[in-house]
Amino acid sequence: MFDAPIQNAIDQFAKLPGIGERTALRLVLHLIAKDKSLASSLSGALGELQEQVRECTQCHMLTTEQALCAICRSHSRDSHSLCVVAQVQDLIALESTHEFKGFYHVLHGVLAPMDGVGPNELRVSSLLERLQQGSIEEVILATPPTVEGEATALYLAQELQPLGPKVTRIASGVPVGGDLQFSDRLTLSRAVQLRRLF
Repeated sequence: MFDAPIQNAIDQFAKLPGIGERTALRLVLHLIAKDKSLASSLSGALGELQEQVRECTQCHMLTTEQALCAICRSHSRDSHSLCVVAQVQDLIALESTHEFKGFYHVLHGVLAPMDGVGPNELRVSSLLERLQQGSIEEVILATPPTVEGEATALYLAQELQPLGPKVTRIASGVPVGGDLQFSDRLTLSRAVQLRRLF
């Protein structure tokens, strides 16, 4: 329907998560009609992302200027605890609680054999290397409470326990403000299993 440059831009926006064809069309038309300087700024920002952003060499969080991210460079964090997360977004969510004071390790995914994602596609080998250095006393597995996340946590627990640290799993259960009647069976089962003294 549109000439190649417009259709190409629509197709590229539609590849982003959460953006369908109609939203992509609306974004492209906005960039063309209303804010041409934004298109130039967006292009420059995307170029900088491609050129400057890389993974932290220790935890695999995103960083730009240095080999280690700000968390890994910090001297005020607890060097004896390590929290393993599936995605950068999970690290950001946990960090926003200000509850965890240790270091992180980002896997950049979870095990999904049907999609061809095994341990070699995740940052598991560098996690094992970190633990062989011997300073980590507890590893907290904070993978999502999905089938793939649970499988990843189970696999990691089996790999990590022989290395010596205490391996724990984040709790899961009924969300604050949630009604029991609307919770799924797995969530309710976890809530009962992971109960604690009041």
